[in-house]
Amino acid sequence: MALLNFRRKEAPAPVLPTAEIEAFLQDYSIEVMPRTAEKVEDFRTLLPDGTRVYIAHIEGTPIEDMVATAKRLNADGYRVMPHFPARIIKDKATLADWIGRYQGEADVKQALLLAGGVTSPHGDFSDSMQLMETGLFDQAGFERLHVAGHPEGNRDIDTDGTMTGVTAALKWKNEFQTRTDAKMAIATQFAFEAKPIIAWADSLKEAGITLPVHIGIAGPAKLQTLIKFAIACGVGPSLKVLQKRALDVTKLLLPYEPTDVISELALHKAANPDFNISHVHFFPLGGIKTNATWAIENGGDAAQPANAV
Repeated sequence: MALLNFRRKEAPAPVLPTAEIEAFLQDYSIEVMPRTAEKVEDFRTLLPDGTRVYIAHIEGTPIEDMVATAKRLNADGYRVMPHFPARIIKDKATLADWIGRYQGEADVKQALLLAGGVTSPHGDFSDSMQLMETGLFDQAGFERLHVAGHPEGNRDIDTDGTMTGVTAALKWKNEFQTRTDAKMAIATQFAFEAKPIIAWADSLKEAGITLPVHIGIAGPAKLQTLIKFAIACGVGPSLKVLQKRALDVTKLLLPYEPTDVISELALHKAANPDFNISHVHFFPLGGIKTNATWAIENGGDAAQPANAV
């Protein structure tokens, strides 16, 4: 008797849980660089008023370009949050100068503090905790400080692949919030798989870390682009999501969209209202227009709530 050949049925496309997605994407943030911002004629056609816009400070970018971008975005009605990468800041005087420029020229009141992507410090600072300890942000009246998080660990900090160092740093930053007036949150590296993200977020609560999490999500982009950035940025095990997709010839040429990870996180948040992931932060690796359009089409509203800062 001949054997019957059964074709494996394709899994149905995920159906976005609209109400949950809309709630999860409320007040999302997005990241730009000065050189990409220059290519955007009018951000107001892409992002709702009040969106928090991070400005990435890549090594070699003049502070003048950073401040000019911040000034433009602030004038357009956005909450501007420039990066302060510790390892490219020479000394306390340089840090004070940057803070003064941002405040005086662009009315900046928020900052993301991080170690930065360079291996060797250019001066006195090697991590964000040292920036916080200067007291300069408090003296300047900054309203909000965000710090970096790594759902899949950070090999630069924990060379053994554990979470020991990154967790200890977050505990220090959590304690910093309790002894100061700083309003703080964790803005994370992007990842592609929801379950490990959820497990990591839960582990923070178990460790007594109460800072809310703004989860990093890679926006729609070509698969090859995402894999390149993911490897360069040290994305961990969830990279296998992209690698598996790359092996499927039916999907290889299709752009990646964060539908699956967003849907699963949104449903988990709806079922667990005290879940410590409070916001979505987009990395527009396929372009800010592409990312902003995807957010709008999927119910995202970046407009700030009345009590947001």
